[in-house]
Amino acid sequence: MFKKFVSCLIILSTIVLSGCTQKEENKDLLSVIKKRGELVVGVKFDSKPFGFVDNGKLQGYDIDIAHLMAKRILGNEQLVRFVEVTPSNRISKLNSGEVDMLVATMTITPKRLEVVDFSVPYFYTGQAIMIRKGTSIKTVGDLNGRRVIIILGTTGEKNLRYFAPEAVLQGYKSYQDGFRGMLNRKAEALSTDDAIIAGFLMDHPEFMMLPQRYTQEGYGIAFRKDAESQSLKHEVNAAISELRRKGYLNYLKAQWMPASSDNFKNKTKPQQAPAD
Repeated sequence: MFKKFVSCLIILSTIVLSGCTQKEENKDLLSVIKKRGELVVGVKFDSKPFGFVDNGKLQGYDIDIAHLMAKRILGNEQLVRFVEVTPSNRISKLNSGEVDMLVATMTITPKRLEVVDFSVPYFYTGQAIMIRKGTSIKTVGDLNGRRVIIILGTTGEKNLRYFAPEAVLQGYKSYQDGFRGMLNRKAEALSTDDAIIAGFLMDHPEFMMLPQRYTQEGYGIAFRKDAESQSLKHEVNAAISELRRKGYLNYLKAQWMPASSDNFKNKTKPQQAPAD
């Protein structure tokens, strides 16, 4: 009788442990995505040339990157669902589980690394200044005492307070709202990443970008900061490294930010802002 009891106990323990192991395996996000058959990615809809809507179609550099991640993970670049995010809500949408990852012009910073995890950089940018042609602003120092638009939830505010501490900052929730502020002459300058500014200049030649870059930053794909996301992060890192090695990241940059644009010819060495 005792032997039977022990045998039943061992079998029961094995079943329980097996169930726990299976439950833990099911938490692995990469496995969940493969089982689901769909990658859910948070992207911006208002950040030309990275993520924007034109004639009802979502497109851009970040959108192409997300499609390539879906192809790597699921074998089909179309197996991706896009969720719109903004600089102010993207981290909450990620950490709430609404999206699997963010491909949303998100600069890798020490402060953000406290709450999310990042891939290796897939794009490098520098913070720049956009002005209306004909104004007297020539450098970042000239912004002191002037009205400058920044986008809330980005690194722009911190950097600008360091380089132009007396600038009068106006915060907007989205790039489009900030640019409309410039169009309506609510401010004399707008400061954000040079690649974002270049997207505005494609359609509005009345503005220009100053040649100075006062930061050098890398965009990373963001993940939840937990053990379940690690295998997905490793897979994405391998994909980015392969795309860089094969020259595909440069191809995408040439496609969405043509080298013929005057705004990308200047090679001024950027200054560095203090770590966030």
